[in-house]
Amino acid sequence: MFSHKNRRSIYLIACLLIVLPVLNVSAQKGKDKKDKQIPANGTPVLWQAPADITSRDLFLGPGGDAMKPDVSRITFVKEEPGGYSVKYRVRDAAGRTWVVKVGNEARPETTAGRLLWAVGYVTEVTYVVPCVHIPGAPKPRKEVPRCERDGFADVRFEARPDDVERLAEWSWKSNPFTGTKELNGLVVMMALLNNWDLKDSNNKILLVNEGGRPELRYVISDLGATLGKTGNFITHSRNEPEKFVKTKFVERVEGQRVRFAFNGKQGDLLDNISVQDARWIGNLLAQLSDQQLHDAFRAGNFKPDEIQILTQALRERINQLVNLPG
Repeated sequence: MFSHKNRRSIYLIACLLIVLPVLNVSAQKGKDKKDKQIPANGTPVLWQAPADITSRDLFLGPGGDAMKPDVSRITFVKEEPGGYSVKYRVRDAAGRTWVVKVGNEARPETTAGRLLWAVGYVTEVTYVVPCVHIPGAPKPRKEVPRCERDGFADVRFEARPDDVERLAEWSWKSNPFTGTKELNGLVVMMALLNNWDLKDSNNKILLVNEGGRPELRYVISDLGATLGKTGNFITHSRNEPEKFVKTKFVERVEGQRVRFAFNGKQGDLLDNISVQDARWIGNLLAQLSDQQLHDAFRAGNFKPDEIQILTQALRERINQLVNLPG
């Protein structure tokens, strides 16, 4: 005879034997579905050589004036789940769809995207609007900055064009660009901006048809954990210029490797950055004028005194890359 305890154990094992195969099949179906979304003939694109760095408009960014949201009338569509920030899907007065982000990540994310785009990386199209009213939006699940007449302050608008399909996420450590100077340069950019949240779920592949040919754009879709201090889950911060400007960037050079003062998720991505690759991205950034850097921070609606210290700190970091020894 089996004891009550043994009968219970046998019952649990039997349940697991029934449930696990079902879970495995469901997971595999989900994986297969995700894999089928990515066209085999799509051209992966992470970076495109910019011929106009010195003239790029870092205030308006990749969307330019043409894609700016018309906020004269905003229609609430739904709340977007997940993530650190409160997000809503909306339509503007022109009928275009956007995902708006309210809260602490809106300003640094917009500026970070401008700086990536400035040196050739493909990015989301974003804008910060200082004050927006979203009729029908539910009460935010956390405290967020507000403006007059119960509006939302410093709202990041991220475009959702009809001709751009959002596919799977991409991995920092397994992608078509592993080992290239372009990917290493992007990693250096994350250290430059103090982006401590280097998790794969923040990355997205966008499918765009260019001249009838599918192009797979590898973007970092969430850049909100920038322009603060790197560290652990207690000490790191975002959107804190006064802390950003006090942190170190390049620590030293060992042989042909650059050691960065970075403490964040997947920090080992920075373990094998060569002087050559770090200097390559530094030379691209060095082509930007102080006015362009100023405009990138202005795009994020930073205050004039914040813009001044951030521009100076960023220029100093760029100079560190350009003047690397070896």
